Amino acid sequence: MRTTERTPNLSQLVRDASLFWLAGGVVGVSFGAIAVTGGLPVWVPVVMSLVVYAGSAQFSAVGVLLAGGGPVAAAAAGLLLNTRTAAFSLAVADIIGRGRLARFMGAHLVTDETVAFALAQPDPVRRRAAFWVSGTGLFVIWNAGVLAGALAGDALGDTATYGLDAAFPAVLLALVLPALREDTRIRRAALLGAAAALAVTPAVPAGVPVLLALTGLVLYGRGGAV
Repeated sequence: MRTTERTPNLSQLVRDASLFWLAGGVVGVSFGAIAVTGGLPVWVPVVMSLVVYAGSAQFSAVGVLLAGGGPVAAAAAGLLLNTRTAAFSLAVADIIGRGRLARFMGAHLVTDETVAFALAQPDPVRRRAAFWVSGTGLFVIWNAGVLAGALAGDALGDTATYGLDAAFPAVLLALVLPALREDTRIRRAALLGAAAALAVTPAVPAGVPVLLALTGLVLYGRGGAV
């Protein structure tokens, strides 16, 4: 048993992560195309994806820019949506590693998908391997997708008609289902968070419901009291 824990099966991790890598690449293509067809130069979505690397925040920032807002407003919108990664970072702080370089690079790779994938693993060694394998692969594929979409531009047509926005939620649901089945507290917290997000969705900008879903953590933190 110990040998298995100390030597994670990398090929299996790659196989398991390939599902949301594919989703990331497809959504990246959509982002690149939307940015360029909206009037932004190719380098804007490409550089943003390399430096910012936050899907929903990037969509929000580009939406502000295309609506006529300035860089400050776009950055503020992106930062608001990305505040949720603060909680994610705390969840994987020990998984990333202790060196400065590891923490710097690992922080850049923290996304909804990589955190969910890592925490779904059964032991600490496998969690660390899962985080780095999935995070590195998603970063590469996301940026490749953005570049492809930006270069293709108008040739893709209206990407909204493809329903690509459902890809990531479907993958995340698949990743968290085992935890939801095994732990009643997690299940209750998830239901509270989902209810809060659904309640405010018609009234707030895209991405904000995800932040409000973190209220479910309050319920989880009460442990056996719920």
